[in-house]
Amino acid sequence: MTMRADELSPYGLHRVIDQPGALPQAAERLDAALPCQATELEIAVDYIHLDASSLRQLRNEHGDDASAIRDALFALVRRRGKLHNPVTNSGGMLTGVVRTAGAFYPSPPPPGTRIASLVSLTLTPLHLDFLGQPDLHASAIMARGRAFLFETGIWVELPPDIPERVALAAFDVAGAPARVRVRTRPGARVLIIGAGHSGALCAIAAAEAGAAEVLVADIDPIRLSRLERLKLPTIRPILGNAQDGVAFAGLVGAPADLTVSCVNVPGIETACILATRKTGHILFFSMTTDFTRAALGAEGLGSGATLEIGNGYLPGHAAQVVDLLHRYPMLWDD
Repeated sequence: MTMRADELSPYGLHRVIDQPGALPQAAERLDAALPCQATELEIAVDYIHLDASSLRQLRNEHGDDASAIRDALFALVRRRGKLHNPVTNSGGMLTGVVRTAGAFYPSPPPPGTRIASLVSLTLTPLHLDFLGQPDLHASAIMARGRAFLFETGIWVELPPDIPERVALAAFDVAGAPARVRVRTRPGARVLIIGAGHSGALCAIAAAEAGAAEVLVADIDPIRLSRLERLKLPTIRPILGNAQDGVAFAGLVGAPADLTVSCVNVPGIETACILATRKTGHILFFSMTTDFTRAALGAEGLGSGATLEIGNGYLPGHAAQVVDLLHRYPMLWDD
């Protein structure tokens, strides 16, 4: 497949198979074949970082059989030309080395630059020659293959002084702390549900934005205990299960001004609504969020809170998360 520059789309429409006019994320299949087109960046893939919701779904389906999970992922990419889990409708991101840039790709990094993609693998043309055995407790999987980024496909150079696994995990959720920083008003009461990578980063962002109190809830006491290493006095851990909405809201007490969902389990929309004041703001950063349950649940509970689906991109979000990792190296061990 070689196309003239005037036939190429900045959104990657020229890589869509069988669905003319569909954007790559919505398409069933993408063409991941060589050569690199004039408006694309070709990446030699080193690792893929599977999103947490997809990893959970695959473990539910295949148990702890890492080989079965690997085979399922390999078959999925071979069939669709991208990593797009049809159950969770999510994918992940990748790291690799720039192999070449098309003649019309804007401001390309030099060949050999190590980068991480900051767009979903659900819209990234991907061909795999090899996929390693996944670690069932981590999301990074060694891979060998190629991927193509379009003009609108943002990326970031990997920082040389931060371990790649740490940077990759942080970049995967970089939009969350950046948006929390924007949405937090000085003096606000902020509730973060989930104390994993994204939850910890969001808690720091809220605290630094001037929140009077940052509550971080999780069912795992070990994850909550790690928050103590941040030494931020406004952060307070809460041990509780947000799938039980009424009981969870009771644990939270006074309703939050801003609530942020950072968990990869379904069914916490009610807890978010009940724990937030009726004119507050709720950010859903979980791929398991059910729009109908959230919208109708808020209506049924008489809540006028603003419900926002967390967009994973905000200008400068990658630089912000690198800054947080530099200033809070204790996050590297999570």
